Amino acid sequence: MALQTVASERREGTRPTDSVTTIVTALRATFEGGGTRPIDWRLNQLERLAALVSEQESDLSDALRADLGKPPFESWLGELSLLNAEVTYTRKRLRSWMRPERVRTPLAIQPGKSRIVREPLGVVLIIGPWNYPIQLVLAPLIGAIAAGNCAVLKPSELTPRSSSVLAELIPKYLDTSAVTVVEGGVKETGALLAQRFNHIFYTGGGVVGRIVMEAASKHLTPVTLELGGKTPCIVDRDIDLPVVARRIVWGKFFNTGQTCVAPDYVLAHKEIEQPLIEALRRTITEFYGQNPKASPDYGRIVNDRHFQRLVGLLSDGETVAGGERDEKQRYIAPTILRGVKPDSKIMADEIFGPILPVLSVNDVSEAISFVNARPNPLALYVFSKDRLTAQQIVERTSSGGACVNDVVAHLGVPGLPFGGVGASGMGAYHGRASFETFSHRKSVLTKGTLIDPSLRYPPYTDNKTKWARRLV
Repeated sequence: MALQTVASERREGTRPTDSVTTIVTALRATFEGGGTRPIDWRLNQLERLAALVSEQESDLSDALRADLGKPPFESWLGELSLLNAEVTYTRKRLRSWMRPERVRTPLAIQPGKSRIVREPLGVVLIIGPWNYPIQLVLAPLIGAIAAGNCAVLKPSELTPRSSSVLAELIPKYLDTSAVTVVEGGVKETGALLAQRFNHIFYTGGGVVGRIVMEAASKHLTPVTLELGGKTPCIVDRDIDLPVVARRIVWGKFFNTGQTCVAPDYVLAHKEIEQPLIEALRRTITEFYGQNPKASPDYGRIVNDRHFQRLVGLLSDGETVAGGERDEKQRYIAPTILRGVKPDSKIMADEIFGPILPVLSVNDVSEAISFVNARPNPLALYVFSKDRLTAQQIVERTSSGGACVNDVVAHLGVPGLPFGGVGASGMGAYHGRASFETFSHRKSVLTKGTLIDPSLRYPPYTDNKTKWARRLV
C-alpha cells in the first residue's frame, strides 16, 4: 500500500486528523504483518536511504540553501556527510547488534539458557526541527529502520523546501508501506500527537518538548527528547590562541549560529579575555571577509520572528564585533558581545543565532560554579593545555556531551551516544545508541522439560529449604 503525505491529501480536501489516523493504522498493519523485522529488509532500506542522500545531494542542498541560506559545504558537512557516515556505520554492525545477548543463568534456575533479544518497538513518530531539517529527520530514521520499525516523519514547517523535498523523495526510495512523511504545521503535529505511537523522537525546543511529553503520557508512550540549552565554552589562560579562536568562530557561526550544540557563550579567564576577543574578531574577518553579508559561506536567519528575537538581544552587551543587520534579508552579522550581565535576557535562554557573549571569570572554579548554577546544557566545551584542568571541568559539570579543545565535533563520532541530560533532553542516539533507542530489550529464559527438580515445589521440607539456601 503506497501512503500519501498528509500535505497531498489535505489538498484533496481530506481532514488532517482523518489522514493521520489512516496513515498510522496502515503503518501498524504493516508492522504487525512482520515485513520490517527481517534483517534483509532493514539492510535494503538503509542502502536505499544512503542512495537517496548521495543521489539527491544537489536537490537537498538546494532546499537547504532556499530555507536557511546554507552554503553547499555546510549542507554537506553538517547534514549529508553525517548521514552517509551514520548509515555506513550502522549497516556494517547491524548483524552483530541484532544477535541475542547471552546472560549467565544462576545455578538454582538450571538447566536453562538466558538471553536478551532486541525487538522492534512498532510504529514510531519522528518530529524534526528546522535548523538541520534534513539530517535531524533522517538520522533518527536510520535507527528506527535498523531496529525494524515503521515510521512517520514530521519535518518542520519552518523550512518548507526541505520538508517538501523529503515528502517527494522518501516515497521514491523507501518502502512506502513502512515509512511515510506528514507535512504541515501545528494542526498536523497535534493530530499526530493524538495518535498512539510506540515511541516518539522529538528534536527541538523545551516548550514544545513538554507538549510532546504530555501528549505521549496519555498513551504511556516513551519519548526521546533532543532539546538544547546554553552550551558553555570555558577558555583557560593556557591555550593556543589562534587555534582556539578558529574553532570557536567556526562552531558558533556555522549555520549562522542556529545549531543546538553551538557555543552559546564563552567563559574566558580574565587574563585571556581581551586577547581572545581580538583573536575572535580577526578570525571572523578571515573566515567571512570585511562584509560577511556578501560572503557565500554565511547563511541567514530562518524567519522574521527569529530575526526580531535575535535583534532584541543585541543590546544586552557591548558590541565588539559585528552587530550589523538587514531585516529584508534576515541577515545578522557574526557578532561578539562583552560586558554581558549574567542575569541579562541573552543569558536566560539559548541564543540560537550568530551572537556570542564573552564573559570574564577569575578562575576555573568560578567557571564551574557558573555552569552548575544553570540548567544542564546539551554540550560543554573546554579549551586548556592543562589536561588535569580540562578533566576537572568535565568531571565537575554535567552536560549531554563534552569536547576538550574543540567544539561540535563529537557529533561526528558515530560510536558516541548523542543526547541531553536534565533540561537539555532525555535519551540518546547515533550509532548503536540509535538502534537501542528504537528497540525493546526483551529478556528470555529458555528451559527444557526433561529435567524438572522438585526442589522448588511444595511441600517445602526442611531438607529442601536447606538446599535452596545453598543454591540461591
